[in-house]
Amino acid sequence: MAHLSDLVNLNLSDSSDKIIAEYIWIGGSGMDVRSKARTLSGPVDDPSKLPKWNYDGSSTGQAPGEDSEVILYPQAIFKDPFRRGNNILVICDCYTPAGEPIPTNKMCHNAAKIFSNPDVVVEEPWYGLEAEYTLLQRRNYWPLGWPIGGFPGLQGPYYCGIGSGKAFGRDIVDAHYKAYIYAGINISGINGEVMPGQWEFQVGLQVGIASGDEVWAARYILERITEIAGVVVSFDPKPIPGDWNGAGAHTNYSTKSMRNEGGYEVIKKAIEKLGLRHKEHIAAYGEGNERRLTGKHETADINTFKWGVANRGASIRVGRDTEKEGKGYFEDRRPASNMDPYIVTSMYAETTLLWNP
Repeated sequence: MAHLSDLVNLNLSDSSDKIIAEYIWIGGSGMDVRSKARTLSGPVDDPSKLPKWNYDGSSTGQAPGEDSEVILYPQAIFKDPFRRGNNILVICDCYTPAGEPIPTNKMCHNAAKIFSNPDVVVEEPWYGLEAEYTLLQRRNYWPLGWPIGGFPGLQGPYYCGIGSGKAFGRDIVDAHYKAYIYAGINISGINGEVMPGQWEFQVGLQVGIASGDEVWAARYILERITEIAGVVVSFDPKPIPGDWNGAGAHTNYSTKSMRNEGGYEVIKKAIEKLGLRHKEHIAAYGEGNERRLTGKHETADINTFKWGVANRGASIRVGRDTEKEGKGYFEDRRPASNMDPYIVTSMYAETTLLWNP
């Protein structure tokens, strides 16, 4: 009798042209990734060639029971690292049967409009997103590697740490790192974070809305890998109260004008605009972020906007290289780990390129 793993790893191309497409979307909470699979007659490499599909929105908190159908519109394709071969992952957004974006999908719909604006297109906004997360033990939702009901040693040795007493879950992290590369996600690196059991992956550089597609695909893959490993991944911005670092999604941003000669002055003007809309941005930067942005643990206080060169306690950090070269990018340190990348990236473009104070 074949082992289950043998069947899971069957190469479909040995006997059929058919492939499996995993349709992925965002559920009603705005953070719960959902998916289901369907069979297609052959390989597909363009989302416009994929059929629309539907699901029961009343079971995901996105539609009433008496009119529950939600339509999936394929938007981006990635290679499937789990089924491999020609099988694919499909990032979708969600609409009513009448073609209106459902409330939890407006962020992607609105982002697409912003990124297609000619004034944004010409500036080629680049994004690099640093996504922090915490691995939790499934039986008690306590961070991986922490003693049950207790605490590890104080922060210090864990950031980029090596060794069994400093790094917890490296096999999971390495698995998702390679799976991201296989899938075609533009991941630029990973590292252990300041709090034990906490890690980070970096997506980008990527242009416009593609950065949001890649972050959601990365979250889906990470959720699947932790499912296999029997642990839980948390994107809570402050999973453990007290003297522990929170989890953010620091977002690096630049436009063509910022990357060209004289770009430092453009950067300063963009930061000034972000400061004027600080409260509006904070409101969209993730739920529970007030527990993280306290002015401690490498954050600025949530009610204060400030920027600085190489200052990790600022709202906006400008790198030394950018200051020295007079052009480049900046890092917004305010977004929480549970932010929606479509909202955050499109807000930068809207505020810095389209909004006139």
